[in-house]
Order: sequence, then structure tokens, then C-alpha cells
Amino acid sequence: MELKATELAGERGGEPVFQKLSFQLRDGEALTVTGPNGAGKSTLLRVVAGLLPAYEGIVSFKGGGEDFPDARSACHYLGHKNAMKAALSVEENLVFWRDFLGHPHLEPWEALDMVGLGDIGHLPFGYLSTGQRRRAAIARLLVGYRPVWLLDEPTAGLDKASETQFAELMKAHLEDGGLIVAATHLPLGLKGAGELKMGEVRA
Repeated sequence: MELKATELAGERGGEPVFQKLSFQLRDGEALTVTGPNGAGKSTLLRVVAGLLPAYEGIVSFKGGGEDFPDARSACHYLGHKNAMKAALSVEENLVFWRDFLGHPHLEPWEALDMVGLGDIGHLPFGYLSTGQRRRAAIARLLVGYRPVWLLDEPTAGLDKASETQFAELMKAHLEDGGLIVAATHLPLGLKGAGELKMGEVRA
């Protein structure tokens, strides 16, 4: 598989925030995206995910077969918001995402065990602490398979033990041939990952 961005430009509020960004990832490769707040890291991930149109340039994905014919279908996106309904239980949220995403991978209870939340799947998501909510959102990556993980500050709200746990999940995904693009201010424990440094905020 190959994820490729060519001469990408993105905009926010009608104003360009980055331009002429290119990268290429193949099976088992990761890229960390760094830079100051406002440089366009989140916008870049949303463009790659197909959630925002590219101002200029192209995002392409090859090698996914009929299941994942393009980048939009191949990507898991974990943004600043956890994309969970507060009134539903943690497990009900994960069941929804598993069914919505298709390509079931782990059962909700298995995914929760993997993030250390195996005993709270019955609780409403809104009852959880900030760190627990983030870990439940990470479990969403595990219930429905997608080869590309797009992660926006994925360790926000996590303690050190949970950061280490998540690093192991990312390592396993890469070892399975997956790809990761992660915007971050903090080290993620992704050995051998490339780095894309985004520029200063435009006036």
C-alpha cells in the first residue's frame, strides 16, 4: 500500500495555511507532523482524510484493493474530539463505530481490554475522565480495520502508562503493514518515523 500527498495546500477560513507539502508512505511506515499551533497540522490531516477539500494538490492511495480504493476509505481519523455520544455506553459507542466502519476487527470488549478499560464498557461515555475518554476513542481504531491511522495529538490527556500502551498499539499496527500520520507536540515512541515540519503561522 502507498499513501502519497503531492504539492498539497490547505486553507482555513478562506486563507491558505500551508502549501506545497508532499510526502509518501508505504506499508509499515509512519510520519510525525510537527510545528507551532496554527501551522495547519490539523488541517493537513483533515485534507488527507477527505474531510476537507485540498486547496491545491492531490492525495492518492494505492494497494488497498476493492475494500480501500482511495484515501478516504482507507483512513481512520482520530481528531481532537473523541467522536463519541455522551449518553451512550462506551460499548454502545464502539458497536456503532464497528458497524458504521465495516471491516470488523476486534470486538468492543477486546478493544477496551487493549486500552485498559475492560471493566467500564457499560458506563455512559459522558461519565468518563478525560484520559478514559481518549483511551475509549483509541479503542475505536481497533474495532473497525482501516490501514491508515491519521492521529491528531493522540496522546492528549493520557498519563505515561497509557502513552506507553498506545505506543505498543501503534507499533503493532505498523508491524501489520499499516501506515500512520500523526500530528503531535510530544514524542510518540514511533522509532524510525519520518518527520514533516510545518512552518510558522502566516500573517
